[in-house]
Amino acid sequence: MRENFWAYMATNKTHTTLYTGVTNDLERRMWEHKHQTNPKSFTARYSINLLVWCEHFPTATDAIAAEKRIKGLSRAKKEAMIQTQNPRWKDLSEDWYD
Repeated sequence: MRENFWAYMATNKTHTTLYTGVTNDLERRMWEHKHQTNPKSFTARYSINLLVWCEHFPTATDAIAAEKRIKGLSRAKKEAMIQTQNPRWKDLSEDWYD
């Protein structure tokens, strides 16, 4: 049975702030970002609610390792990762909710 873990990067509408996270339910996690379910969180303070990059992993350990690696990258390297998967920085989760 394949597990469901994701490392992801999200940003705000001006792309000035990047957030790197890990989750076992990417759809739910992005809903939480979009609805600011924790109003005092970093993502709520900076209006980070656009999913711009994600990668699926078979285990939580793999996803957490990817998150840590990404967090250690420069802004330029993170932007290059996003550009490779999503050159227009489109919100990959924009069609997930009604």
